[in-house]
Amino acid sequence: MKIHEYQARDLLASFGIPVPPGKMITSVDDAAGAFKAVTANQMLPLAVVKAQVHAGGRGKAGFVKLVKTADEATTAARFMLSNRMVSPQTPPEGLEVTRLLIASGVDIADRKGGGKEEFYLAITTDRTTRRNILIASREGGVEIEQIAHDRPDAIIKEPLHPLLGLQGFQAREIAYRLGLTGKLASQAADVMMKLSKLYIEKDCSLAEINPLVIASSGGEPQVLAIDAKFNFDENGLFRHKDVAALADPAEENPAEQRASKFGLTYIALDGNIGCLVNGAGLAMATMDIIKLHGGEPANFLDVGGGATEEAVTEAFSIILSDAQVKGVLVNIFGGIMRCDVIAQGIINAATKHKNADGSIGFKVPLVVRLEGTNVDAGRKLLDDARSKVPTMQAAKDLTDAAQKVCAAVG
Repeated sequence: MKIHEYQARDLLASFGIPVPPGKMITSVDDAAGAFKAVTANQMLPLAVVKAQVHAGGRGKAGFVKLVKTADEATTAARFMLSNRMVSPQTPPEGLEVTRLLIASGVDIADRKGGGKEEFYLAITTDRTTRRNILIASREGGVEIEQIAHDRPDAIIKEPLHPLLGLQGFQAREIAYRLGLTGKLASQAADVMMKLSKLYIEKDCSLAEINPLVIASSGGEPQVLAIDAKFNFDENGLFRHKDVAALADPAEENPAEQRASKFGLTYIALDGNIGCLVNGAGLAMATMDIIKLHGGEPANFLDVGGGATEEAVTEAFSIILSDAQVKGVLVNIFGGIMRCDVIAQGIINAATKHKNADGSIGFKVPLVVRLEGTNVDAGRKLLDDARSKVPTMQAAKDLTDAAQKVCAAVG
């Protein structure tokens, strides 16, 4: 689960990590007031207006703007709330912007040798070592993936102890490696320790501050978190009602939300062959073999071990709600459930499916591969049901299924 930047900043502040003042707005009329509120204590008023969407590339798309007056803030808000944001990380049609963050501007200290004192800081899970890892870099405020590709030596990685988490000596060492000394090193180390605590306590899968900066205005230099991104492990949300309440349904794929209500795991992809499979590993193998035979999967969909008729019916409806789907491959291993029971459920679901035009019945090619307990009885049921579902054909194995569905969609 993802949250918006303004929510991430509030979360950082609740754990004692310093962030500049900011206000979230949903109306152009609120922009001027928000600007005045966040710049009230500044000698030279400066604020930043940021679109709140679950996608990167906002700055290059024109949806992050520095403003110096309330009128400029209003103009920026009007543009962002009346246009869709298009970036390399959005669909071609872009994303609707309904929320904006107006935050106090920050005078970032100059770095000796050129540039600004901006840093990257994040904690995530390293699947290779099966440990949480802290990632830091002096190259903050830019796309860290590109830095990691071009200059891997610029990335600092520090694994966290599985039980003790990030230790103070580790945080201080990283601060020094980032070139910080004295009070600033202590402040940065404190931010790292608090971010580590937040990451563990809230069951995060990613906690990112980019950039972490040294602010030079208003007295002594201070370490501040300017922008933040959080992802949460959905399996842990039952422990965090406060985090779950931060979810923005408008930013999620409607089909994925619908699937979750029925206990299905669904992820939309760009292909035209719908996949209905029981088991995550089998679903991955199914998508791989579709591509091997020249097709493109339209989704990842795991109906779980039970594969009940209700689940299959809903899965068909979700898959076919995607207009790009031109064929469906059902790949079920009957372990917990018998193949004959599953086959009957597939037949019933296919015959009851309601199309967009209101008609009943399956119209796109449907290839079914069954394996497991009572597989012969299940296959016979599928063969006998061809009159009820004329677009359906049974496959003898997974290769046969992939070849048939790829051929059926051309």
